Amino acid sequence: MRSEHEVNLAIEKYADMVKRICFLHLKNEYDTEDIFQNIFIKYLLNDGEFESAEHEKAWFARVTINLCKDFLKSAFRKHTVSIDCLSENTPEVQEEEKREILSAVLSLPAKYKNAVYLHYFEGYTAAEIGKIIGKKENSVYTLLARAREKLRKILGGDEIE
Repeated sequence: MRSEHEVNLAIEKYADMVKRICFLHLKNEYDTEDIFQNIFIKYLLNDGEFESAEHEKAWFARVTINLCKDFLKSAFRKHTVSIDCLSENTPEVQEEEKREILSAVLSLPAKYKNAVYLHYFEGYTAAEIGKIIGKKENSVYTLLARAREKLRKILGGDEIE
C-alpha cells in the first residue's frame, strides 16, 4: 500500500490526464468523478514498482481506459439514465472551434478515441500507444490515419495534423 504522500503526488501529476480520458469515454462529469476516485484507490492499493515516470504514466492511462470500458459494460450503467440526459448542464467549452473538435473526437469509435487522445493530447508515440492499448505499432499508425480521415470528414477540413 502506498503512502498518502505518494498518492497526493500522483494526483497532482496525473489528475488532468485521468479526468480527460474518463470524460472522453464517459461524456459525463459525475461518472468521471467516480472512476477518477477508483483509479487513485487502485493506485493506493497497488504495491508494484514502476520502472520510470513514463511507465507510471502509461499505467494510469491503461487503468483509466480499462476502468471506463468496464464501467460502460456494467449492469449498473445499462439500467440507469445519466443525469446529463435529464438536464442540459454539460461542461462548457469556451471556444466554438474547440467545442466542434471535441465533439468530433467524442463521436469517434473508442478504438480511435484512445489512439487520438494518447497521441495528440498526451504526446505518446505510436510504439508507446501500442504498448498501452495492446496493439502493434503499425496498427496504431493505421488507427491514427483512419481517425484523421474520419475527423476530416466530420469537420469538413482538408488537413488535420
